[in-house]
Amino acid sequence: MGKTFSFGIMHISIAFLVVWAMTGDWRIGGATALVEPCVNTVAYHFHEKVWKRLKKGKGSSGGSGGTLIAA
Repeated sequence: MGKTFSFGIMHISIAFLVVWAMTGDWRIGGATALVEPCVNTVAYHFHEKVWKRLKKGKGSSGGSGGTLIAA
């Protein structure tokens, strides 16, 4: 979870700086930095879980062949 948290901090900072530089408005940069990276960070967490499940599935024989199956 620490990797996800540090990624989130980096992403929020970059999003703020890019949008602020593009618009010149720190409020729009701040709003974007609060919404987009936070959603993306949660998505990243689940992305990692899916990849772990896929990797685990490839190692077993007679399994689903790496296909993700909803639990």
